[in-house]
Amino acid sequence: MKTDKQNVVVRFCGDSGDGMQLTGNMFSSISAILGNQISTLPDFPAEIRAPQGTLGGVSGFQVNLGSGVYTPGDKADVVVAMNAAALKVCALGSKFSHAGALYNEQDAYFERNAIVIIDSDSFSAKDLEKALYVTDNPFTELGLPESVQIVPIPITSLTKESLKDSGMDAKSILKSRNMFALGVICWLLDRPIDKAIMFLEGKFRKKPQLIAPNVKCLTDGFNYGNNFHLSVNTVNIEKAEDLPHGSYTSIAGNKATAWGLIAAAEKAGRRLFLGSYPITPATDIMQELALRKDMGVMVVQAEDEISAVCLAIGASFAGDLAVSSTSGPGLSLKSEAIGLAVMAELPLVVVDVQRGGPSTGLPTKTEQTDLLQAIYGRNGECPVVVLAASTSANCFHFAYEAARLALENMTPVILLTDTYLANGTSLWQIPKLSELGEIHLSLPPEQFKGKFNPALRDTESLVRYWATPGMEGFEHRNIGLERDAERGTISTNPENHQLMVNTRKDKISKLAERLPKLQIQGNAESDTLLIGWGSTEGHLHVAADKLHCALAHFNYIHPLPGNAHELLSRYKRLIVCELNTGQFATYLRSQMPDLKFEQYNETTGQPFSVERIVEAVNSGMSDNR
Repeated sequence: MKTDKQNVVVRFCGDSGDGMQLTGNMFSSISAILGNQISTLPDFPAEIRAPQGTLGGVSGFQVNLGSGVYTPGDKADVVVAMNAAALKVCALGSKFSHAGALYNEQDAYFERNAIVIIDSDSFSAKDLEKALYVTDNPFTELGLPESVQIVPIPITSLTKESLKDSGMDAKSILKSRNMFALGVICWLLDRPIDKAIMFLEGKFRKKPQLIAPNVKCLTDGFNYGNNFHLSVNTVNIEKAEDLPHGSYTSIAGNKATAWGLIAAAEKAGRRLFLGSYPITPATDIMQELALRKDMGVMVVQAEDEISAVCLAIGASFAGDLAVSSTSGPGLSLKSEAIGLAVMAELPLVVVDVQRGGPSTGLPTKTEQTDLLQAIYGRNGECPVVVLAASTSANCFHFAYEAARLALENMTPVILLTDTYLANGTSLWQIPKLSELGEIHLSLPPEQFKGKFNPALRDTESLVRYWATPGMEGFEHRNIGLERDAERGTISTNPENHQLMVNTRKDKISKLAERLPKLQIQGNAESDTLLIGWGSTEGHLHVAADKLHCALAHFNYIHPLPGNAHELLSRYKRLIVCELNTGQFATYLRSQMPDLKFEQYNETTGQPFSVERIVEAVNSGMSDNR
């Protein structure tokens, strides 16, 4: 029997070595090809490799697919649990480490009527002991409701049987269990496996000996579900029929960021230079750009964060679109050099992929806790532009926009993404370069040839002119010391310093009126306005629909859009929701002291739960964290 559904949330969960991220990515890509909207949440453990079968080593991947998809979903409709530890983590959610904790719908990662497919071979007494069960019946011990449909499949045994004649060693055979599980899910959710086979052929094109075994496991898993008529209904998922015509693909935020920077460099006619240092979860940006030598991209992996951004500043002086990518701890280390770029008024893009902190913190989990550091975290009066992407796909747009604003306004721009966006994927319409906005460089007028100095600027926008080495007649020196406002030479004059501080500040402030206007989503006539920024947009969009209220979501943070105060002042109740303890609320209060803001905050290392937001707003914020 087949059931029709608008969307379905699937969670793959297993040991770090079980290939759950690959399985989830493949399943997401298949669904995108079939015309479904998708939103994914890879959930990595913080440990490099915890002992096999333990709670600390559980790796998850959640995907919401169908139509009208804005988030990865609060809870899964279908779960694949590859071992006993994975089942416990999925059943208890955030309470998995609490001794004696029982299934609770609010905390669990799956619904009360979820289909839970388990590898029954991985529930031996030894497996239960590793996962800290105290009885031999994990389902009763976890207090799973009868409505949860447990589907036991001996995945390990069936995989071994499937590949017994493959010539592979035992360890390699076990690594193919995820493909058998993927085959079962493809059957359950009516996904044709030919798309998965194409994906495998591309994935293992450099290791062709692995293609046939993985394809066989995938096919055997699909046939197992089909031939054994498992006691669950298959599901037909609606396609997203309202998508604009065009070419689409599934894309992760880090890759989208890299491609947005490449597109900006091409549009501006400048070489792209990245000075970076490896740091979770930003490293994929550097790795993606390092593959693009064919497009003239230059990537230097520096010895530390400070030298990485200084290399980028040097490249900017030389005329490149200069970028440095990092995460929160690296942004701290780059702060002095960013100040140099502010003083020298050079274009620079710094991408900060936020993660749980402080210090090493939760390097594989998500937070929005670098906002105030991005706006204010430098010595002196040091204004920069701050943007924030809100989906994995629009990381492309805001990377492009960050580059445009940096190049056109001769200023550092900090682009905030986070772990959720960086590792997650969403459906992306591939744009044509001709469709992207023009980038107008601030090049010096010919009238200044032979008498150029670095203090010369456009009198209306206050943007400094960008003369680069090799431009005859525009030779100059740029410095990190305060410069004379007219001659560009070193100056310690008090009045001149005041003038220059005001000039750098006003240059950024003037941007507010040239930025896209803030738009109200949802029920604009409501008295209540949810306010968010960055990666929380999808969750707040769904919450606003459930609450029948309005939503104002910010991508342009500093400066704020010129119409922001006027729009916000229309509403009686202003609720700022963010994954920190109130940084954006604090910033808004400083910019709009006449308005009163409430807060809803979470710092769990996970994206928002829509239901918790709805409950908190309906209860008068009594659940405010």
